[in-house]
Amino acid sequence: MTAGFMQLPDARRFALVNAILPGVLVKGFAAPAREGLISADLIVSQGRIEKILPAGTAPADLVKADLRNSMVWPCFVDMHTHLDKGHFWDRRPNPDGTFMGALENVREDRIANWTADDIRARFEFSLKSAYAHGTKLIRTHLDSIPPQPDISFPLFAELREEWKDRIALQAVALLPLECVPDEAVFDGIVKTTKQHGGLLGGATRILPDFENILDKLFRAASDHGLDIDLHVDETEDRQVLTLEAIADAKKRNRFEGAVTVGHCCSLARQDDETAKRVIDKVAEAGISVVSLPMCNMYLQDRYDGRTPRWRGVTLFHELVAAGVKTAVSSDNTRDPFYAYGDMDPVEVFREAVRILHLDHPLDTSARVVTSTPAEILGRPDIGLIAEGAPADLILFSARRWSEFLSRPQADRIVMRNGMGIDRRLPDYRDLDPIIMKG
Repeated sequence: MTAGFMQLPDARRFALVNAILPGVLVKGFAAPAREGLISADLIVSQGRIEKILPAGTAPADLVKADLRNSMVWPCFVDMHTHLDKGHFWDRRPNPDGTFMGALENVREDRIANWTADDIRARFEFSLKSAYAHGTKLIRTHLDSIPPQPDISFPLFAELREEWKDRIALQAVALLPLECVPDEAVFDGIVKTTKQHGGLLGGATRILPDFENILDKLFRAASDHGLDIDLHVDETEDRQVLTLEAIADAKKRNRFEGAVTVGHCCSLARQDDETAKRVIDKVAEAGISVVSLPMCNMYLQDRYDGRTPRWRGVTLFHELVAAGVKTAVSSDNTRDPFYAYGDMDPVEVFREAVRILHLDHPLDTSARVVTSTPAEILGRPDIGLIAEGAPADLILFSARRWSEFLSRPQADRIVMRNGMGIDRRLPDYRDLDPIIMKG
Protein backbone atom coordinates (compact mmCIF):
# COMPACT_ATOMS: atom_id res chain seq x y z
CA MET A 1 0.00 0.00 0.00
CA THR A 2 1.45 3.33 -1.11
CA ALA A 3 0.60 6.92 -0.25
CA GLY A 4 2.34 10.09 -1.22
CA PHE A 5 4.40 10.13 1.95
CA MET A 6 5.35 6.44 2.29
CA GLN A 7 4.96 2.83 1.19
CA LEU A 8 4.11 -0.04 3.52
CA PRO A 9 6.58 -2.95 3.48
CA ASP A 10 5.50 -6.14 1.76
CA ALA A 11 6.31 -8.32 4.78
CA ARG A 12 4.53 -10.08 7.64
CA ARG A 13 6.94 -8.61 10.18
CA PHE A 14 8.20 -5.06 9.83
CA ALA A 15 8.76 -1.83 11.73
CA LEU A 16 7.11 1.56 11.40
CA VAL A 17 9.91 3.81 12.59
CA ASN A 18 9.87 7.46 13.61
CA ALA A 19 6.13 7.47 14.18
CA ILE A 20 4.32 10.24 16.06
CA LEU A 21 1.53 8.94 18.29
CA PRO A 22 -1.14 10.76 20.33
CA GLY A 23 0.09 9.80 23.80
CA VAL A 24 -3.43 9.60 25.21
CA LEU A 25 -4.11 6.68 22.82
CA VAL A 26 -1.02 4.63 23.67
CA LYS A 27 -1.25 1.95 26.34
CA GLY A 28 1.78 0.59 28.19
CA PHE A 29 4.37 2.93 26.73
CA ALA A 30 5.47 6.42 27.70
CA ALA A 31 7.86 8.94 26.18
CA PRO A 32 8.46 12.68 26.41
CA ALA A 33 5.50 14.50 24.87
CA ARG A 34 5.03 17.71 22.95
CA GLU A 35 1.40 18.83 22.65
CA GLY A 36 0.51 15.32 23.78
CA LEU A 37 2.40 13.72 20.88
CA ILE A 38 5.14 11.15 21.45
CA SER A 39 7.74 9.50 19.20
CA ALA A 40 8.00 5.72 18.88
CA ASP A 41 8.84 2.76 16.65
CA LEU A 42 6.12 0.15 16.13
CA ILE A 43 6.98 -3.46 15.33
CA VAL A 44 4.16 -5.19 13.45
CA SER A 45 4.13 -8.97 13.24
CA GLN A 46 1.48 -11.32 11.88
CA GLY A 47 -1.09 -8.55 11.85
CA ARG A 48 -0.51 -7.40 15.42
CA ILE A 49 1.50 -4.78 17.26
CA GLU A 50 4.36 -6.81 18.67
CA LYS A 51 6.32 -4.01 20.33
CA ILE A 52 6.20 -0.29 20.97
CA LEU A 53 9.77 0.99 21.28
CA PRO A 54 11.50 4.33 21.71
CA ALA A 55 12.01 6.03 18.38
CA GLY A 56 15.14 4.87 16.58
CA THR A 57 15.52 1.61 18.51
CA ALA A 58 13.80 -0.90 16.20
CA PRO A 59 16.09 -3.91 15.48
CA ALA A 60 18.46 -3.28 12.58
CA ASP A 61 17.55 -6.54 10.78
CA LEU A 62 13.86 -5.66 10.38
CA VAL A 63 12.28 -4.36 7.20
CA LYS A 64 11.40 -0.75 7.97
CA ALA A 65 9.09 1.97 6.77
CA ASP A 66 10.37 5.39 7.85
CA LEU A 67 7.37 7.55 8.66
CA ARG A 68 9.55 10.65 9.01
CA ASN A 69 7.59 11.80 12.07
CA SER A 70 4.16 11.19 10.54
CA MET A 71 1.22 10.60 12.86
CA VAL A 72 -0.17 7.13 13.57
CA TRP A 73 -3.61 6.69 15.18
CA PRO A 74 -5.71 3.67 16.08
CA CYS A 75 -8.89 3.14 14.10
CA PHE A 76 -11.88 5.36 14.80
CA VAL A 77 -15.14 4.88 16.69
CA ASP A 78 -18.31 6.63 15.44
CA MET A 79 -20.74 6.19 18.31
CA HIS A 80 -23.83 8.12 17.19
CA THR A 81 -24.98 7.73 13.58
CA HIS A 82 -28.17 7.14 11.58
CA LEU A 83 -27.23 4.63 8.92
CA ASP A 84 -30.85 3.88 8.06
CA LYS A 85 -31.43 7.55 7.19
CA GLY A 86 -28.26 8.33 5.27
CA HIS A 87 -27.88 9.44 1.65
CA PHE A 88 -31.40 10.20 0.51
CA TRP A 89 -30.98 13.99 0.39
CA ASP A 90 -31.25 14.02 -3.41
CA ARG A 91 -34.55 12.17 -3.16
CA ARG A 92 -36.12 14.30 -0.46
CA PRO A 93 -34.14 17.36 0.64
CA ASN A 94 -34.99 19.65 3.54
CA PRO A 95 -35.92 22.89 1.77
CA ASP A 96 -35.40 25.22 4.75
CA GLY A 97 -32.79 23.32 6.78
CA THR A 98 -34.87 23.46 9.96
CA PHE A 99 -35.43 20.75 12.56
CA MET A 100 -39.16 20.57 11.83
CA GLY A 101 -38.43 20.39 8.10
CA ALA A 102 -36.11 17.48 8.78
CA LEU A 103 -38.69 15.61 10.85
CA GLU A 104 -41.40 15.99 8.22
CA ASN A 105 -39.26 15.01 5.24
CA VAL A 106 -37.79 11.97 7.00
CA ARG A 107 -41.27 10.84 7.99
CA GLU A 108 -42.55 11.14 4.42
CA ASP A 109 -39.57 9.36 2.93
CA ARG A 110 -39.70 6.57 5.51
CA ILE A 111 -43.35 5.85 4.76
CA ALA A 112 -42.84 5.98 1.00
CA ASN A 113 -39.48 4.29 0.49
CA TRP A 114 -37.86 2.50 3.44
CA THR A 115 -37.94 -1.08 2.28
CA ALA A 116 -35.17 -3.51 3.22
CA ASP A 117 -33.56 -3.07 -0.21
CA ASP A 118 -33.64 0.72 0.03
CA ILE A 119 -32.11 0.81 3.52
CA ARG A 120 -29.50 -1.82 2.65
CA ALA A 121 -28.19 0.19 -0.30
CA ARG A 122 -27.84 3.41 1.70
CA PHE A 123 -26.62 1.67 4.87
CA GLU A 124 -23.87 -0.18 2.99
CA PHE A 125 -22.81 2.99 1.18
CA SER A 126 -22.15 4.57 4.58
CA LEU A 127 -20.30 1.48 5.82
CA LYS A 128 -18.05 1.44 2.76
CA SER A 129 -17.23 5.09 3.30
CA ALA A 130 -16.59 4.64 7.02
CA TYR A 131 -14.35 1.64 6.44
CA ALA A 132 -12.30 3.47 3.81
CA HIS A 133 -11.82 6.37 6.23
CA GLY A 134 -10.58 4.09 9.03
CA THR A 135 -13.59 3.40 11.29
CA LYS A 136 -13.77 0.12 13.20
CA LEU A 137 -16.84 0.50 15.47
CA ILE A 138 -20.18 2.21 14.78
CA ARG A 139 -23.37 2.60 16.78
CA THR A 140 -26.41 3.53 14.70
CA HIS A 141 -29.87 4.61 15.78
CA LEU A 142 -32.69 2.95 13.82
CA ASP A 143 -36.03 4.70 13.42
CA SER A 144 -38.43 2.41 15.28
CA ILE A 145 -41.91 3.68 14.60
CA PRO A 146 -43.94 0.53 13.82
CA PRO A 147 -43.85 -1.23 11.43
CA GLN A 148 -40.30 -0.01 10.69
CA PRO A 149 -38.52 -2.05 13.44
CA ASP A 150 -39.61 -5.29 11.78
CA ILE A 151 -37.86 -4.16 8.59
CA SER A 152 -34.80 -2.38 9.94
CA PHE A 153 -33.66 -4.63 12.79
CA PRO A 154 -33.54 -7.94 10.85
CA LEU A 155 -31.66 -6.12 8.08
CA PHE A 156 -29.29 -4.64 10.66
CA ALA A 157 -28.60 -8.12 12.03
CA GLU A 158 -27.72 -9.34 8.54
CA LEU A 159 -25.36 -6.43 7.91
CA ARG A 160 -23.75 -6.77 11.33
CA GLU A 161 -22.84 -10.37 10.45
CA GLU A 162 -21.68 -9.51 6.93
CA TRP A 163 -19.45 -6.68 8.16
CA LYS A 164 -18.20 -8.19 11.42
CA ASP A 165 -14.61 -8.56 10.21
CA ARG A 166 -14.46 -4.94 9.05
CA ILE A 167 -16.70 -2.82 11.29
CA ALA A 168 -18.34 -3.83 14.57
CA LEU A 169 -21.95 -2.61 14.62
CA GLN A 170 -24.38 -1.73 17.39
CA ALA A 171 -28.00 -0.55 17.01
CA VAL A 172 -30.38 1.54 19.11
CA ALA A 173 -34.15 1.52 18.73
CA LEU A 174 -35.05 5.18 18.17
CA LEU A 175 -38.63 4.90 19.31
CA PRO A 176 -41.26 7.61 19.89
CA LEU A 177 -41.47 7.88 23.66
CA GLU A 178 -45.18 8.68 23.35
CA CYS A 179 -45.65 4.98 22.55
CA VAL A 180 -44.17 3.79 25.87
CA PRO A 181 -47.53 3.86 27.73
CA ASP A 182 -49.04 1.72 24.94
CA GLU A 183 -48.02 -1.71 26.21
CA ALA A 184 -48.71 -3.61 23.00
CA VAL A 185 -46.62 -1.25 20.86
CA PHE A 186 -43.83 -0.71 23.37
CA ASP A 187 -43.50 -4.37 24.31
CA GLY A 188 -43.24 -5.28 20.62
CA ILE A 189 -40.40 -2.79 20.07
CA VAL A 190 -38.59 -4.04 23.18
CA LYS A 191 -38.93 -7.64 22.02
CA THR A 192 -37.54 -6.84 18.57
CA THR A 193 -34.69 -4.82 20.05
CA LYS A 194 -33.69 -7.60 22.44
CA GLN A 195 -34.00 -10.27 19.75
CA HIS A 196 -31.41 -8.47 17.64
CA GLY A 197 -29.07 -7.41 20.45
CA GLY A 198 -29.90 -3.70 20.39
CA LEU A 199 -30.37 -0.89 22.89
CA LEU A 200 -33.42 1.14 23.84
CA GLY A 201 -33.52 4.78 22.81
CA GLY A 202 -35.73 7.64 21.73
CA ALA A 203 -35.87 11.42 21.57
CA THR A 204 -36.93 13.03 24.83
CA ARG A 205 -39.17 16.06 25.06
CA ILE A 206 -41.68 17.41 27.53
CA LEU A 207 -44.59 14.98 27.60
CA PRO A 208 -47.50 14.47 29.97
CA ASP A 209 -46.51 12.06 32.74
CA PHE A 210 -42.89 12.19 31.53
CA GLU A 211 -41.41 10.76 34.74
CA ASN A 212 -43.59 7.67 34.49
CA ILE A 213 -42.60 7.22 30.85
CA LEU A 214 -38.93 7.32 31.84
CA ASP A 215 -39.53 4.89 34.69
CA LYS A 216 -41.20 2.42 32.34
CA LEU A 217 -38.35 2.78 29.84
CA PHE A 218 -35.73 2.15 32.53
CA ARG A 219 -37.65 -0.80 33.98
CA ALA A 220 -38.04 -2.41 30.57
CA ALA A 221 -34.34 -1.97 29.89
CA SER A 222 -33.46 -3.45 33.26
CA ASP A 223 -35.85 -6.39 32.92
CA HIS A 224 -34.43 -7.30 29.48
CA GLY A 225 -30.77 -6.54 30.16
CA LEU A 226 -30.63 -3.65 27.68
CA ASP A 227 -28.62 -0.45 27.79
CA ILE A 228 -30.11 2.95 26.94
CA ASP A 229 -29.02 5.62 24.43
CA LEU A 230 -31.25 8.68 24.11
CA HIS A 231 -31.48 11.81 21.96
CA VAL A 232 -31.84 14.55 24.56
CA ASP A 233 -32.83 18.24 24.45
CA GLU A 234 -31.97 18.82 20.81
CA THR A 235 -33.36 22.33 20.98
CA GLU A 236 -32.41 25.89 21.83
CA ASP A 237 -35.49 26.17 24.08
CA ARG A 238 -34.11 26.53 27.62
CA GLN A 239 -37.49 25.42 29.00
CA VAL A 240 -36.76 21.94 27.66
CA LEU A 241 -34.25 20.29 29.99
CA THR A 242 -35.09 16.60 30.18
CA LEU A 243 -31.45 15.72 30.88
CA GLU A 244 -31.98 16.34 34.58
CA ALA A 245 -35.04 14.08 34.62
CA ILE A 246 -33.05 11.31 32.95
CA ALA A 247 -30.30 11.51 35.57
CA ASP A 248 -32.93 11.45 38.32
CA ALA A 249 -34.69 8.46 36.70
CA LYS A 250 -31.49 6.44 36.43
CA LYS A 251 -30.82 6.98 40.11
CA ARG A 252 -34.44 6.50 41.17
CA ASN A 253 -34.73 3.20 39.31
CA ARG A 254 -31.28 2.03 40.45
CA PHE A 255 -30.55 1.23 36.84
CA GLU A 256 -27.27 -0.65 36.51
CA GLY A 257 -26.96 -0.62 32.73
CA ALA A 258 -25.11 1.96 30.65
CA VAL A 259 -26.91 5.20 29.77
CA THR A 260 -25.71 7.46 26.97
CA VAL A 261 -27.27 10.77 25.95
CA GLY A 262 -26.67 12.68 22.74
CA HIS A 263 -26.99 16.36 21.79
CA CYS A 264 -28.02 18.04 25.11
CA CYS A 265 -28.09 21.36 23.25
CA SER A 266 -30.36 23.28 25.62
CA LEU A 267 -27.92 22.69 28.47
CA ALA A 268 -25.80 25.46 26.96
CA ARG A 269 -28.78 27.86 27.21
CA GLN A 270 -29.10 27.56 31.01
CA ASP A 271 -27.84 29.93 33.68
CA ASP A 272 -24.65 28.84 35.44
CA GLU A 273 -26.41 27.58 38.57
CA THR A 274 -28.84 25.39 36.65
CA ALA A 275 -26.14 24.05 34.35
CA LYS A 276 -23.90 23.10 37.27
CA ARG A 277 -26.75 21.35 39.10
CA VAL A 278 -27.65 19.27 36.05
CA ILE A 279 -24.05 18.44 35.14
CA ASP A 280 -23.36 17.30 38.70
CA LYS A 281 -26.36 14.98 38.51
CA VAL A 282 -25.21 13.57 35.16
CA ALA A 283 -21.76 12.90 36.61
CA GLU A 284 -23.17 11.29 39.75
CA ALA A 285 -25.46 9.07 37.67
CA GLY A 286 -22.56 7.90 35.49
CA ILE A 287 -24.21 8.99 32.26
CA SER A 288 -22.06 9.43 29.14
CA VAL A 289 -22.56 12.32 26.72
CA VAL A 290 -21.89 12.48 22.97
CA SER A 291 -21.90 15.80 21.17
CA LEU A 292 -22.79 16.03 17.46
CA PRO A 293 -21.21 19.37 16.55
CA MET A 294 -21.66 19.35 12.78
CA CYS A 295 -25.35 18.44 12.75
CA ASN A 296 -26.24 20.66 15.71
CA MET A 297 -24.49 23.68 14.23
CA TYR A 298 -26.43 23.02 11.01
CA LEU A 299 -29.87 22.72 12.62
CA GLN A 300 -29.85 24.89 15.72
CA ASP A 301 -30.70 28.61 15.67
CA ARG A 302 -31.64 28.47 12.00
CA TYR A 303 -34.08 31.18 10.99
CA ASP A 304 -34.75 32.44 7.49
CA GLY A 305 -32.65 35.47 6.67
CA ARG A 306 -30.97 35.68 10.09
CA THR A 307 -27.39 34.89 11.07
CA PRO A 308 -27.21 32.23 13.83
CA ARG A 309 -26.34 33.56 17.28
CA TRP A 310 -24.94 30.41 18.90
CA ARG A 311 -23.15 27.21 17.94
CA GLY A 312 -25.83 24.74 18.96
CA VAL A 313 -23.59 22.42 20.99
CA THR A 314 -23.64 21.30 24.61
CA LEU A 315 -21.42 22.35 27.54
CA PHE A 316 -18.65 19.95 26.57
CA HIS A 317 -15.80 21.38 28.65
CA GLU A 318 -17.94 21.67 31.76
CA LEU A 319 -19.04 18.04 31.42
CA VAL A 320 -15.41 16.93 31.02
CA ALA A 321 -14.40 18.93 34.11
CA ALA A 322 -17.13 17.16 36.10
CA GLY A 323 -15.76 13.75 35.13
CA VAL A 324 -18.43 12.85 32.57
CA LYS A 325 -17.31 10.56 29.73
CA THR A 326 -17.60 12.64 26.56
CA ALA A 327 -17.18 12.01 22.85
CA VAL A 328 -18.13 13.46 19.46
CA SER A 329 -19.62 11.71 16.46
CA SER A 330 -20.96 12.05 12.91
CA ASP A 331 -24.72 11.93 13.50
CA ASN A 332 -26.67 12.25 10.23
CA THR A 333 -25.18 12.05 6.75
CA ARG A 334 -26.73 13.56 3.61
CA ASP A 335 -30.29 13.44 4.86
CA PRO A 336 -32.82 16.12 5.90
CA PHE A 337 -31.18 16.49 9.33
CA TYR A 338 -27.75 17.21 7.83
CA ALA A 339 -27.18 17.82 4.15
CA TYR A 340 -23.48 16.92 4.18
CA GLY A 341 -20.92 14.52 5.69
CA ASP A 342 -19.08 11.38 4.62
CA MET A 343 -18.77 9.21 7.74
CA ASP A 344 -15.21 10.50 8.16
CA PRO A 345 -14.11 10.91 11.79
CA VAL A 346 -11.22 13.10 10.67
CA GLU A 347 -13.79 15.64 9.49
CA VAL A 348 -15.80 15.19 12.69
CA PHE A 349 -12.69 15.68 14.83
CA ARG A 350 -11.46 18.66 12.83
CA GLU A 351 -14.81 20.43 13.06
CA ALA A 352 -15.26 19.51 16.72
CA VAL A 353 -11.91 21.07 17.57
CA ARG A 354 -13.05 24.30 15.95
CA ILE A 355 -16.66 24.38 17.11
CA LEU A 356 -16.09 23.11 20.67
CA HIS A 357 -12.62 24.67 21.16
CA LEU A 358 -10.94 21.35 21.92
CA ASP A 359 -7.60 23.01 21.23
CA HIS A 360 -5.04 25.03 23.21
CA PRO A 361 -4.06 22.48 24.33
CA LEU A 362 -4.85 19.55 22.04
CA ASP A 363 -2.99 17.11 24.30
CA THR A 364 -5.86 14.68 24.94
CA SER A 365 -8.41 15.68 22.29
CA ALA A 366 -7.76 12.65 20.04
CA ARG A 367 -9.63 10.49 22.55
CA VAL A 368 -13.05 11.91 21.53
CA VAL A 369 -13.25 9.84 18.30
CA THR A 370 -11.27 6.81 19.51
CA SER A 371 -10.72 5.52 23.04
CA THR A 372 -13.51 7.30 24.92
CA PRO A 373 -16.36 6.36 22.58
CA ALA A 374 -14.97 2.82 22.49
CA GLU A 375 -15.13 2.70 26.27
CA ILE A 376 -18.65 4.14 26.31
CA LEU A 377 -19.74 1.46 23.82
CA GLY A 378 -18.27 -1.31 25.95
CA ARG A 379 -15.32 -2.00 23.64
CA PRO A 380 -12.23 -0.75 25.51
CA ASP A 381 -10.11 -2.99 23.25
CA ILE A 382 -10.70 -0.58 20.36
CA GLY A 383 -9.32 2.92 19.89
CA LEU A 384 -5.93 2.34 21.51
CA ILE A 385 -2.41 1.49 20.34
CA ALA A 386 -1.12 -1.34 22.54
CA GLU A 387 1.24 -4.28 22.38
CA GLY A 388 -0.65 -7.43 21.42
CA ALA A 389 -3.51 -5.49 19.84
CA PRO A 390 -4.40 -5.87 16.15
CA ALA A 391 -2.36 -3.57 13.92
CA ASP A 392 -5.50 -1.65 12.96
CA LEU A 393 -3.88 1.72 12.42
CA ILE A 394 -4.22 4.92 10.41
CA LEU A 395 -1.08 6.55 9.04
CA PHE A 396 -1.20 10.25 8.26
CA SER A 397 1.32 12.43 6.46
CA ALA A 398 0.75 15.17 9.06
CA ARG A 399 3.49 15.49 11.67
CA ARG A 400 1.97 18.05 14.03
CA TRP A 401 -1.51 19.19 15.03
CA SER A 402 -1.53 22.26 12.80
CA GLU A 403 -0.76 20.09 9.78
CA PHE A 404 -3.30 17.45 10.80
CA LEU A 405 -6.13 19.95 11.28
CA SER A 406 -5.43 22.07 8.22
CA ARG A 407 -6.05 19.40 5.57
CA PRO A 408 -8.58 16.57 5.21
CA GLN A 409 -5.80 13.93 5.32
CA ALA A 410 -7.09 12.37 2.13
CA ASP A 411 -3.76 10.62 1.56
CA ARG A 412 -3.97 8.59 4.78
CA ILE A 413 -3.16 4.88 4.82
CA VAL A 414 -5.59 2.63 6.69
CA MET A 415 -4.12 -0.61 8.02
CA ARG A 416 -6.19 -3.55 9.15
CA ASN A 417 -4.37 -6.53 10.64
CA GLY A 418 -1.08 -5.00 9.57
CA MET A 419 -2.00 -4.60 5.90
CA GLY A 420 -3.14 -1.58 3.93
CA ILE A 421 -6.74 -1.64 2.70
CA ASP A 422 -8.25 -0.40 -0.55
CA ARG A 423 -9.34 3.13 0.37
CA ARG A 424 -11.42 3.88 -2.71
CA LEU A 425 -14.69 5.49 -1.67
CA PRO A 426 -18.02 4.34 -3.12
CA ASP A 427 -19.32 6.39 -6.05
CA TYR A 428 -22.52 8.38 -5.43
CA ARG A 429 -23.75 7.04 -8.77
CA ASP A 430 -24.02 3.64 -7.06
CA LEU A 431 -27.08 5.03 -5.26
CA ASP A 432 -28.84 6.25 -8.39
CA PRO A 433 -31.06 3.17 -8.85
CA ILE A 434 -32.42 3.63 -5.32
CA ILE A 435 -32.67 7.42 -5.31
CA MET A 436 -34.16 7.71 -8.80
CA LYS A 437 -36.67 4.97 -8.06
CA GLY A 438 -37.77 6.80 -4.93
